[in-house]
Amino acid sequence: METNLNFKSIITILVIFLTISSCKKAELITYNHNAGIYFNLSKNERDSIVYSFAYDITKSSDTINIPVSISGLRENRDRVYQAYVETDSSSAQEGFHYKKLEEGYAISAGEGKGFLPLIVYNTPDLEENSVSVIIKLKESSDFNVDNPQIIRAKVVFSARLEEPIWWSMWLGEYSRTKHQLFIIATDQTSLTMDGLDAPKNLYFVDLLRIMLNNPFEWVNKNPEKGYLLRTDDNGITYKFYHKDNPERTILLRKNAGTGVFQFIDELGKEVR
Repeated sequence: METNLNFKSIITILVIFLTISSCKKAELITYNHNAGIYFNLSKNERDSIVYSFAYDITKSSDTINIPVSISGLRENRDRVYQAYVETDSSSAQEGFHYKKLEEGYAISAGEGKGFLPLIVYNTPDLEENSVSVIIKLKESSDFNVDNPQIIRAKVVFSARLEEPIWWSMWLGEYSRTKHQLFIIATDQTSLTMDGLDAPKNLYFVDLLRIMLNNPFEWVNKNPEKGYLLRTDDNGITYKFYHKDNPERTILLRKNAGTGVFQFIDELGKEVR
């Protein structure tokens, strides 16, 4: 009995010793090892972060804040992480579609999270095509990047509208230009398909009709919206645009038969 007791005591002491040794070793590694940095994305965002300028052509640029987190101890000092664009795998062009990344980004003292701000530009080609930027985190003097699965973020952005399911019920033939004008005229991004909502929905349809019938009068009567018309060919055609984003324009052309100016859609057809 005494022999068994001594043997159990020895085993217990040995286990305690190994546990303490392991803890000390882990503490030592943590102390000497830089914290890690990674993109803290949801399951859906892990595949790609999707952004669209489609519902607000007044914006010439916008900032997409990509969340980052640290793995490791927080510290009472600002720390810097770094990132780069994988240009071979990205279709967006630096300086044209997005602003060049900074040399480094700060995680404030005591914080465990932050954001990488990607500044993107609302360029005219985005009405037809989406572009992508693939950003990867890289090791810095303050942070490691140990897990390659969570240091990559893909951002896809465009300014392209798509026909919604409710469109044909209230507005007939679809074009992206007509859709954009509808949003501008009504400040609505959707209509219901409930027949009981017909009076309200037809009111919004009428707001678009008023704009289409006389764009010049609409611009004069809605100065608060910030839209303007300019001509580059002595009044043969006009360009409709927002004062904050003059490069995004919609063409306005006189109908030779009626003498009335009509908006022209992406296929060269009059918007009606």
